[in-house]
Amino acid sequence: MRALGPGSVSSFLTVILNVVYVVLWIGAGVSLLGAIAAPLVPGDAKAFSYFHFSLDATPGTLSLTPPIAAAACAAIGLYAAGLLVIVGRLRSIFKALTAGDPFHPDNVRRLQIIGLALAALEVGRYLSDRLFHMLFGANDAQWFSLNLTAWFSVLVVFVLAEVFREGARLRREAELTI
Repeated sequence: MRALGPGSVSSFLTVILNVVYVVLWIGAGVSLLGAIAAPLVPGDAKAFSYFHFSLDATPGTLSLTPPIAAAACAAIGLYAAGLLVIVGRLRSIFKALTAGDPFHPDNVRRLQIIGLALAALEVGRYLSDRLFHMLFGANDAQWFSLNLTAWFSVLVVFVLAEVFREGARLRREAELTI
């Protein structure tokens, strides 16, 4: 099976990315509605009485209240927004691949934005973990965990951006050659 052009692996992945993009928009919309609607629910509502979260560092459970539910929905919405940025740029890259133009100059910027979005999602995870531990009294000694895989992925994406930059440069040089 071919990697580039119509009917290739890249065109198949474009279809999958389109579906994921729509699902992410739906998820972001639902989380936005949840963030807006959760504070409107009375504090003693039965809907929240079934949800309890156990913290590893502390005994007992954390009951889900409307403000906590709203914050959780907002956090999920922000995460979905970051994923929308990434998937949106990937869709554009794969459209270029399907068109048979892998070293399109715009792909460099798209990959850089993907790298920045991945880094922002990871920093957001650190901040949300810290905030969660500060607000709910979990053991502060265990709040931080460095995810080397995520940071390695960020570096790989930036290196790929430079590879695509060099490919675009070589393509321009080849076009100028008689």
